[in-house]
Amino acid sequence: MENTTAPENKENPEVIAVADTNKPVLSKKEKFIKEFKSFTFIIIGVLAFRSVLFEPFKIPSGSMIPTLLIGDFIIVNKFSYGFKVPFSDWFSDPTYVTGPSKPERGDVIVFKYPKNPDLNYIKRVVGLPGDTVEVIDKVVYVNGSPIEAKETDGKKILEDMDEKYKQYNFKFFETHTGKATHISQIDVDNVYNANFYRTVIPQNQYFVMGDNRDFSADSRVWGTVPFGNIKGKAIAIWFSLSIPWPFSQDEQEAWSFRPWRIGKIID
Repeated sequence: MENTTAPENKENPEVIAVADTNKPVLSKKEKFIKEFKSFTFIIIGVLAFRSVLFEPFKIPSGSMIPTLLIGDFIIVNKFSYGFKVPFSDWFSDPTYVTGPSKPERGDVIVFKYPKNPDLNYIKRVVGLPGDTVEVIDKVVYVNGSPIEAKETDGKKILEDMDEKYKQYNFKFFETHTGKATHISQIDVDNVYNANFYRTVIPQNQYFVMGDNRDFSADSRVWGTVPFGNIKGKAIAIWFSLSIPWPFSQDEQEAWSFRPWRIGKIID
């Protein structure tokens, strides 16, 4: 006997049509609101991530040469000293959920410039609260003892250095600032920054210096950094590209791409 039962047709257009009629149809206004909400959540998520976890910065000046060169792009760990309430540092000192712990001597930190909080600066912590700091003949003393520094060959450093600095008579030193081992440099011919009078660092304040000692406006010039101004600790270089834009206030003078610096850990 012939089977009169029709086989199941999964591609039956009538079935598809019925299914489609069950889907809600959004108006243009509803679609816009839905997309706007999604976009807003993404933006808030990105800003919150930058506020409490990690944030990228670009190095515009040579004050931290040779540790950081003009055009280095760095990652800053925003929770190095404790987790903050998202966006709490936008209008005042940050509110911490955990900690906070304090920066250590030798940390490279990004902070709001005390004279103009709209500007971000990056320097190395040299003096902690209660320390005494002084500079005698370009030797940095902390609590009466010189920071350990041994002269080293700077030929390789000069190859990477920005052109505007290659004309100076630099000496390079392997320097031990706290737990950090890094290279600092001085201009032998510059006598103006040879000394800094002994000073006591106030509580909750930090004395910071650039590794490019004679080309850094730092705590020797404008004073100490309050803890509340500190955004986080610089941890690594993720890109390095210097482009001389005509209207930029950055110091770069020539195009320079340095792929060998990508992934470099900041000591």
